[in-house]
Amino acid sequence: MNDLRDTGLPIMKMHGLGNDFVVVDARMHDRKITPAMARGIGHRHFGVGFDQLAVITKGAGDAHLTFYNADGSLSAACGNATRCVARYLLDETGKTSLHLTTARGDLAAAEVGNGLTAVNMGQPQLDWRDIPLAREMDTLELPMEGAPTATGMGNPHCTFFVDDVDVVDLAAFGSRMEHHPLYPERTNVQVAQIVGPDHIRMRVWERGVGITLASGSSSCATAVAAARRGLTGHDVSVDLDGGTLQVAWRNDGVWMTGPTMHVMDGTLTAQFLDSLT
Repeated sequence: MNDLRDTGLPIMKMHGLGNDFVVVDARMHDRKITPAMARGIGHRHFGVGFDQLAVITKGAGDAHLTFYNADGSLSAACGNATRCVARYLLDETGKTSLHLTTARGDLAAAEVGNGLTAVNMGQPQLDWRDIPLAREMDTLELPMEGAPTATGMGNPHCTFFVDDVDVVDLAAFGSRMEHHPLYPERTNVQVAQIVGPDHIRMRVWERGVGITLASGSSSCATAVAAARRGLTGHDVSVDLDGGTLQVAWRNDGVWMTGPTMHVMDGTLTAQFLDSLT
């Protein structure tokens, strides 16, 4: 095992619809990623920049994934990063399906052709305790401004249905709602517009990150919320600022399908890494 104290840390830069990630394949070295390292790497001026950092380690299945937000906080789930890493592992192994483990639980991933990768993000968490919320309440319409829907996808979500997502000041609205007292662990915030019975337009404020061009777990949460409220069916297209994802809420979980991009490989220098510890 290489501890990388002198040679630096190999990384990959990937994105799913502009939702961008630094990926560390830690299966063959023992350099530990810390919250301070994640914050430093995630800085878009003094580091590399990312929406999430994904760390691949050996696991009970094909691999285990750990996710950090840009502020260094951990996230149990990250749908687009899972798809990006799944694409990398599918290409590496030649397999057509994978068993991945995360803090969210076991996730299945699959090659679906035409350059698309699908991930089963598991069953949504609909009980207030599991999301979690601060106290017992109906998660379909929360007792707060806009009567949003709460959903857990391994991380908390708050979905507001609006007439026009483009008129919302998402920077101000998202930052305020992320810290709403009903969400003790903060929340991802979505504003969603129903275009048709199988079509949603959505914009995203991610917890610990800010505005992102896309979010897989947010797309899953919004699709579930729309179906629960009778606004759509269980199989929808979700148009985000960075592109479109297909989301299907099935008996075995919420499947999300879309493209991925492996942008580059590089190495973080030992000097830079030492500055973060």
